[in-house]
Amino acid sequence: MFIYGVSDNSLIAYMAANSDKILQLSLEHCLLVVVAVLIAIAIGIALGILISYYDVLAPAILYVCQIIMTIPSLALFGLFLPLFGIGFKTGVFTLILYCLLPVVRNTYVGITEIDPAIIEAAHGMGMNEASIMSKIKLPLAWPIIMAGIRTAVVMVVGIAAIASVVGAGGLGVFIFRGISQWNINAVLVGAIFVSLLAIILDQILKWVEYRSQV
Repeated sequence: MFIYGVSDNSLIAYMAANSDKILQLSLEHCLLVVVAVLIAIAIGIALGILISYYDVLAPAILYVCQIIMTIPSLALFGLFLPLFGIGFKTGVFTLILYCLLPVVRNTYVGITEIDPAIIEAAHGMGMNEASIMSKIKLPLAWPIIMAGIRTAVVMVVGIAAIASVVGAGGLGVFIFRGISQWNINAVLVGAIFVSLLAIILDQILKWVEYRSQV
């Protein structure tokens, strides 16, 4: 429950009065983003690998991903309401689609820009294609792939705020509740914690990237 009847109208007082709700919605927001991103990584890397072998498919798949990015987020959330109904599923599915472009594109670019001489040397050593992909291509492309993942995460943290409109929860509840009730503190709390979550997740991924290269 939101508490608006605090004697002090400051932002700090509002945050203190709604600390439990802030924690709950922050966890909901984080769960929404993490689930969507993990699924999008699996799909995006698989598609990136696929089009790295079949260049003829690359323009079409990348174009579809780009078209999805041009659809207004509120409209895209609304499009999937008849399929998944109000709640978490609609939010996750929509966010997965928004994650795909940077992951697919960076995976494709990272793999295709590897020096062909390295691949030829691997074939000369008798490595099969699966081994080349897992032991050479993906490790060499990993920094570029991680850049795409980090871009997707930061972008989707912001878009996830709109998911509250379809009942998926998250920090957007504060923002839209604040707008509807003319409560600037609620809007600020939502915006501040969305930004903090984006920064924290990006720094976590930066650490993961660093550790994976050590």
